[in-house]
Amino acid sequence: MRNGKLNKFWKLGVEDFNTHYFDINSKSHLVVKEGNYQYDFMDLIKKYGSPLEVVFPYILEDRLEVLINLFNSYIKIYRYPGKFYYHYPMKVNQSKEFVLPLVTEGANLETSSANELKLVKKMWEAGNLNDKIKVLCNGPKTKEYLDLVTELKTKGLDVIPIIEGWNEYEYLRQYRGGVGVRLDVDVHIQSHWNHEIDQFGLADREIKKMGKIKNLKILHYHIGSQIEVLKDVMVPLRKAMTTYLALKKVNPSLDTIDIGGGMPIPYDRKYRYSVDSLIESIVKFLLAFSKKHGITPPNIACEWGRYVVAPAQVTIYKVEAQKDILESKSGERKWYIINGSFMNDLLDTWAIHQKWHVVPVNHMDAKKRTRSWLAGMSCDADDKYTAQGSYVLLPRFSDIDPAEGLFLAIFDSGAYQDALASHHCLLPSPLKLLAQNGETKVIRRRETLDDVAKLFGW
Repeated sequence: MRNGKLNKFWKLGVEDFNTHYFDINSKSHLVVKEGNYQYDFMDLIKKYGSPLEVVFPYILEDRLEVLINLFNSYIKIYRYPGKFYYHYPMKVNQSKEFVLPLVTEGANLETSSANELKLVKKMWEAGNLNDKIKVLCNGPKTKEYLDLVTELKTKGLDVIPIIEGWNEYEYLRQYRGGVGVRLDVDVHIQSHWNHEIDQFGLADREIKKMGKIKNLKILHYHIGSQIEVLKDVMVPLRKAMTTYLALKKVNPSLDTIDIGGGMPIPYDRKYRYSVDSLIESIVKFLLAFSKKHGITPPNIACEWGRYVVAPAQVTIYKVEAQKDILESKSGERKWYIINGSFMNDLLDTWAIHQKWHVVPVNHMDAKKRTRSWLAGMSCDADDKYTAQGSYVLLPRFSDIDPAEGLFLAIFDSGAYQDALASHHCLLPSPLKLLAQNGETKVIRRRETLDDVAKLFGW
């Protein structure tokens, strides 16, 4: 096979799969491209070992730039009078190497806890944040969280708390800055995280009971993540705008609709729309709705965290051994045992049965391949990846020279996995590597037993 055919086989170079950053070199190794420079993953493995997590800030920056440009392009095309604001939800990945590149490229921020806001406070007090940055504060709010909001507002930061409940509403009556309110939209959609009942936000009738809300600026809602069909984005927006319209009559200061998260990552390409078509649909709808009801079209805010950051990290493992799957007919499938743990490092594999895009790092031109299931190094039977009961196609392990080994890459691991990581069976976290401007540096060294044991009081 020529590289073009190999790329097609492994689904590389395809923007719809977020693999347009990746290619195969003449050694049949997986590489990632940064402009006209490229990193050979096998070179990184030889230098730093495995398991390994590699972060690419330029992918973060590219994803954000494309998103902002798309919104601004459609705003210009349709002569939409409102503005677009992107708010990066820090809960998706709080690592400095993720947050700072996004802020430098123009992202605003969104926090979900007092501790996340404390990190914002550190950046603000150090003079690292432009005074034009906007910070939305979501999540249940303790008095400590609310007090910090007030403190930062007095220090000049444009921090906007989003009211989640009546206790927050009462506290924020005296707040001198802009506020938002979160609507619990009564719509059920196809999504991993959409629930018929959850504890967030307020029903339409409850918000209307509040009457005039001092300095109300934003109506916010969040319907779910990984939304699979376009109508499941648009139906909640239509319902939210009905509430927006009623609030606007009582609160003339209201000027922004925050659609929350939801833009999916093509882990398994279930969704059937593009980010381009979604953004155009949002702008067209808001313009038509506002014209029909005689109001100024609102500013548009979104918090698409997973969409922006997931592709910026790749997780690498070595295949240590192979075993027969006893239940497999005719020996068609094998266990490939990796030198890491899905339950520890890629928890969504276990928690929500996430389907990942997995490819070999080396031997990508292997003519004989095995339908494999992947097993982690912990003692738990759930520490495995079966591609939702299907299989992962990888080079035949018995053909591999042990001196070289077989390595695999798992794409799109930049969202949520770091914050949810654990140390089941006292297994260490992978070494984390930053690759930028043709250079690499270790940003989290490989943990020793002592490092992990200290977490448990040893």
